Amino acid sequence: MLNTNRTGNFISIEGVSKSFSTRKGDVLALSKIDLGIKPGEFVSIVGPSGCGKSTLLMILAGLIPSSNGVVHVNGHDVTGPSSDLGIVFQRDVLLEWRTALENIVLQAEIRKMDKAAATRRAHALLDMVGLTGFENAYPHELSGGMRQRVSICRALLHEPPLVVMDEPFGALDALTRDQLQLDLLKIWQKSGMTVVFITHSISEAVFLSDRVVVMSPRPGRIEEVIEIDLPRPRRLSVRETPQFASYTHEVTGIFKTLGVLREGDDE
Repeated sequence: MLNTNRTGNFISIEGVSKSFSTRKGDVLALSKIDLGIKPGEFVSIVGPSGCGKSTLLMILAGLIPSSNGVVHVNGHDVTGPSSDLGIVFQRDVLLEWRTALENIVLQAEIRKMDKAAATRRAHALLDMVGLTGFENAYPHELSGGMRQRVSICRALLHEPPLVVMDEPFGALDALTRDQLQLDLLKIWQKSGMTVVFITHSISEAVFLSDRVVVMSPRPGRIEEVIEIDLPRPRRLSVRETPQFASYTHEVTGIFKTLGVLREGDDE
């Protein structure tokens, strides 16, 4: 049941900071993050390596605690891991001795879901991502993109209201990445789930998202939140429009101002 807070947000991140202890002392990874996300939004977080994007995602998922601040998801404080979300990492982390279908329904076995219903949903998800006919293939028989599709299906099997994704397409070739972006948008639009998506790619963030959160170098702060007003459903051709170019130019400009992107000195 959806239980948004008084601001209408499904996710509220308030004053979140995170420090890590190292041999050289404490390192501040995140500094005073404030962010609200509406139910059903697709929000991407883009920033340079080491800016704390993945750390923020881990805090949101309840996998690590924040040093300061609070996170609310669906009206509840995040104080530890939640069973009511799906997580997709950059690596697919499939079990090599289980078939594609068996990897997906592993989620059902852990959650003690109805086996027949879970199997039907697994087949439907495989069909949605173009893997019908590969149900009985083992991971070593699948390409990298196909393996990641299986990983996404596994994360979505229990129909979570929230899915967090940490650079899930970062290791894929450009064509496979394009197709998986389209597959993900199709699933998201049909499901109504909320997605928080981490990426290094400016164009990927703009193409997928309702809003793009731009983060600074460490300690990570939110420099800008950009509303992406592009028509849905999104087609690859939207990347050729002046409006798309304007959004990518805006994000690129922020990173230039921050010194993340540096062009050659004038002669």
